[in-house]
Amino acid sequence: MKKQALGRGFDKIGNGGLADLLGDATKNINENNPSINEISISLIDPNPDQPRTAFDEEALNELSISIAQFGLIQPITVRQTANGRYQIISGERRWRASKLANKETIPAYVRTAGDEDVLFLALTENIQRQDLDPIEIALSYQRLMNECNLTQEALSDKVGKQRSTIANYVRLLKLPDAIQVALRQSKITTGHAKALITVEDANDQTFLLERILTEGLSVRQLEEAANELKAGPKAKKPNKNKPKNNDFVELESKLGSMFNSKVQLSCNEKGAGKLVISFKNDDELQQIIGLFDQLNK
Repeated sequence: MKKQALGRGFDKIGNGGLADLLGDATKNINENNPSINEISISLIDPNPDQPRTAFDEEALNELSISIAQFGLIQPITVRQTANGRYQIISGERRWRASKLANKETIPAYVRTAGDEDVLFLALTENIQRQDLDPIEIALSYQRLMNECNLTQEALSDKVGKQRSTIANYVRLLKLPDAIQVALRQSKITTGHAKALITVEDANDQTFLLERILTEGLSVRQLEEAANELKAGPKAKKPNKNKPKNNDFVELESKLGSMFNSKVQLSCNEKGAGKLVISFKNDDELQQIIGLFDQLNK
């Protein structure tokens, strides 16, 4: 699924440089204006506080092939540690891909940075990435506030995002673990997550998650189901549709076989009704349209 916005306050991560986001912190780190160095990959260690823990293997392999053919275009950034070794500040994905490409050295900027500066750079670089899932963004915001001792207002000034944006992402971390996992795995959209946040009871949230996964509820359908749960069973509208007789059931089955899809028929007490033919993707829709075209000939 494509990532979707979480409504107001859930805007896309910007494309500005780190200097625009970090202000004085970046100025202090860059004050020596270091040049690019070729450093042995074996002397470089990843940052143990790297916020990103999962790296897409296929994307890494593709990048390693590019690096093997054309070299690394954008240097990584490191700081010097004890015993002549270096620690990555930003660019661990490029470092990993270079190792896969069997490179012995890698171009790198060597910065002077304290532990808090390194953490802030790593987290902020992650927030800028376009392929982060909403939970990764929320965790980065939370860590920036906790480990850099920042309020939402102060963090808003640092990263150039509205406070409501940060607050809405952090709210995702209050969802049950099962929902957070489903969101990270793109089994539900951020629109679904926004609707689930409005449900207070965790059991109800998990119940609605199961309905999304088994019934394929759209965000609008989920919002309606959530409102019904919050209002209670007495508020549910009575079903005015007539019970389906055997003829209806048989017709649904025949049409379903004809269109190779799920078909639903409904009819109210006045005789009005609707016929719904479901499809899962554009290919199935085109097949259904093709059958109608044949019927018109």
